[in-house]
Amino acid sequence: MAQDSGNFSEGVPRREFLLTAGTIGTIGLAGCTSGGDNTETPTDGGGASDGGDGGSGGGDGGSQNLSGDIRISGSSTVYPIAQTVSRRFQSPDFAGHEDVSFNLTRDGSSGGFENVFIPGDSDINNSSRPISQKEVQRCRDNGFEPVEFFIAQDALTIVVNNNADWIDSISLEDLQTIWSPDTAPEMWSDVNSDWPDEPIDLYGAATTSGTFDYFTEAVVGEEGSIREDFEGTEQDDLIAQGVAGSEYAMGYLPFAYYTNNPDTVKALSVSEGGGEPVEPSLEGAQSGNYPLARPLFFYANMSKLQEKNHLQEFIRYYINQADNDYVANEIGYVPSSSQMVEDNLTNLEEGIAGDYEYSG
Repeated sequence: MAQDSGNFSEGVPRREFLLTAGTIGTIGLAGCTSGGDNTETPTDGGGASDGGDGGSGGGDGGSQNLSGDIRISGSSTVYPIAQTVSRRFQSPDFAGHEDVSFNLTRDGSSGGFENVFIPGDSDINNSSRPISQKEVQRCRDNGFEPVEFFIAQDALTIVVNNNADWIDSISLEDLQTIWSPDTAPEMWSDVNSDWPDEPIDLYGAATTSGTFDYFTEAVVGEEGSIREDFEGTEQDDLIAQGVAGSEYAMGYLPFAYYTNNPDTVKALSVSEGGGEPVEPSLEGAQSGNYPLARPLFFYANMSKLQEKNHLQEFIRYYINQADNDYVANEIGYVPSSSQMVEDNLTNLEEGIAGDYEYSG
């Protein structure tokens, strides 16, 4: 049976979903800086070790001689987690599976599903949103079941130029006005008379991104609905660079990418329904108090999972690593709770046995 997080896509409120996940287990969160260099080249045996806790954690399959290839497509948001865990899986300082090679790409959640995972070309697809029922059916039409793993939580961050001393916080209502195709104001002063009479310059995720899907639904109110005059990209660092280079710009990006650029752009607190503004943070994402908190996932091809022992052991290692403090301290996301780890391991074993069925 699939874990309950599959129901998230069918109307469970994001706040309720994240509050449930966040209170299942206690997670120690420290100050965060981003890990991973986001290089899009394949990682091969003997990849460099990442700093961290100095141990491999449970379920690393260290006694086995594993070899083979693993192809991971999808979300740029989840990419830093997958990159770090895959390096640790290979590294002799951690799990030591140097004969397992990885090909990681950032295609966007939707782009990865559409172009790589559903056709059967990747083993795993990272996603910053739940898989849709349409995508599940297309996987089934192609002969496999997608196995869901809820791996971490994010605080999607609204950023402006560092010189924007006229704004420190923004409401979801004003964000909707700015980004909606029905309003699409040209000047900041069109949104708030206290703001500059200067053109609005917008940067965000490409339409193939799960972050785009999440943002348009959470902010604009309809998935895929957005004004046309914004710069879209799958490269989150380019969003930060664009906002940094334009004095009256605004963008949105995953918290991990903001923590990688803390001196480049300025993060805004966000309010909802007349409430107090809440700063983007891992604590806010974990509690659900931050209005733009969201879950992060990866999906595995069950047919490939049954066939490939090295894929089974990598996912087992991934799940057991996902509750490690380095997910917060080095990457910038809320780690899995102990209950999430348990649920993910159940999904893995059901997938290996061929008994898993997505029920979102």
